[in-house]
Amino acid sequence: MRALLVTSVGVTCAAALILPLATPALAAPPPHTVSAGPPPLYPESPGAGPPAVRTAGLPAADSAGSTQSLPLEPLAAPSDRVAGAAAGQGLERRTARPFSLVGVVWDDAKAELHGTVQVRTRATGSADWSDWQDVETHNAEHAADLGSDERSSGGVRGATAPLWVGDSDGVEVRVRPEPAGPRGRSATAPLPAGMRLELVDPGPDPAPGPAAETAPEPARAAPAGRSAAVAAFAVNPAPPTTPVVLPEVLTAESEAASAVNAELAPLGATFIPALTKAQTEDAATIAAGAKPYIGPRPGIITRKGWGADERLRERQFAYTKTVKAAFVHHSATGNNYTCKQAPSVLRSIYRYHVQSSGWRDFGYNFAVDKCGNIYEGRAGGVTKAVLGAHTLGFNTNTMGIAVLGSYSSTNPPAAAVTAVSKLTAWKLGLFGRNPKGKVTLTSGGSNKYKAGAKVRMNVISGHRDGFATECPGARLYKKLGTARTTSAKLQGR
Repeated sequence: MRALLVTSVGVTCAAALILPLATPALAAPPPHTVSAGPPPLYPESPGAGPPAVRTAGLPAADSAGSTQSLPLEPLAAPSDRVAGAAAGQGLERRTARPFSLVGVVWDDAKAELHGTVQVRTRATGSADWSDWQDVETHNAEHAADLGSDERSSGGVRGATAPLWVGDSDGVEVRVRPEPAGPRGRSATAPLPAGMRLELVDPGPDPAPGPAAETAPEPARAAPAGRSAAVAAFAVNPAPPTTPVVLPEVLTAESEAASAVNAELAPLGATFIPALTKAQTEDAATIAAGAKPYIGPRPGIITRKGWGADERLRERQFAYTKTVKAAFVHHSATGNNYTCKQAPSVLRSIYRYHVQSSGWRDFGYNFAVDKCGNIYEGRAGGVTKAVLGAHTLGFNTNTMGIAVLGSYSSTNPPAAAVTAVSKLTAWKLGLFGRNPKGKVTLTSGGSNKYKAGAKVRMNVISGHRDGFATECPGARLYKKLGTARTTSAKLQGR
């Protein structure tokens, strides 16, 4: 399939859209990261609160979010520690500036954290602390391929999965190394060097759009506090048919991210409207022989709709030749979020991927929340073959879909599985792919397949099919058969 061309509505950024991939300049901290020198720590004391948030390089009125990066310290040996086990690192209970997502990063992206990471937090305005929560440590499989410009930029770091904890202002973390014995090791594996706790504040939700965002027919009332763009898709019988154009002047970065979808929605739209199957076939540029095997286009909340700060990402977009397969993931961020909070979760993951982990952009091509809302992920155009950083070794000619949540022991909501089916029926249909079919992919190197290996996979695969990992969680992985069948039916197969 040929990539859709940007129409004259996006002429001002056309030059940026056709440039080849430049090596991302990720070594220096991006504008909002609060990490210059050893960051200030705020030991807890009665009545004490954190000082005002510093946003380096931005005016004081800017509230697009921030990241606190706190170096870990040696921990005193716990009383329940096994005799002879190595001491860990962490931070004792303390007050911090407000945050909603946590993770741990370290200097060497090739180093693996053999151990456990646990955090507990205090909700903002409360004196009560949460129980200890586990953070997923084996996260290296979510990354740009080895040898890619993004991976070899010099700024990529090792990282745990991020964990959504909600609005918090207190934190405690402990990292304990795995003892000798597991996985055949004769000695305790050292913890990676330069470990830091990342506390991410997603900033406020974007302002709701005008009344044109609602469906043309009478809509049921949305839950209190939910933004109109999200509520219209999750609650109304049908998604909106009129895209929204926000009145404010777009920055160059926002204009570029929106212009690549210019044939689907006006510049600055927060929502790409759903189409029927017939409308999709008429409107889409589809690979030769694909018709009529394409599903109806689902409604998609754009990066503008979930509030992506386009200043954070690498400016150029990176593309591959086609989309042969879709890899389904879970975000491993936990299930303690509401659908109203999903945009905040996305902004937090985005900031964690770019500022904390050193990636060029949000890693996944699309995201799906527990209510079945579909979100545009990595910038570059929802119809295009955008190169992601979701499945180490198999990012080329594939797309990644992250279902927000953790689904190893929790069943994914039916709405989320249905959304995966709808999204894949449409996007894979653009490239002539059968959701129930097989495809041969070439590995770029993973812990399951060596570089250059030809691997036969399902067109809709789970992350674990390309990498030895728990992702997308056992419960979500079991639902992929249902997703394939439904996706194929939506294509008319």
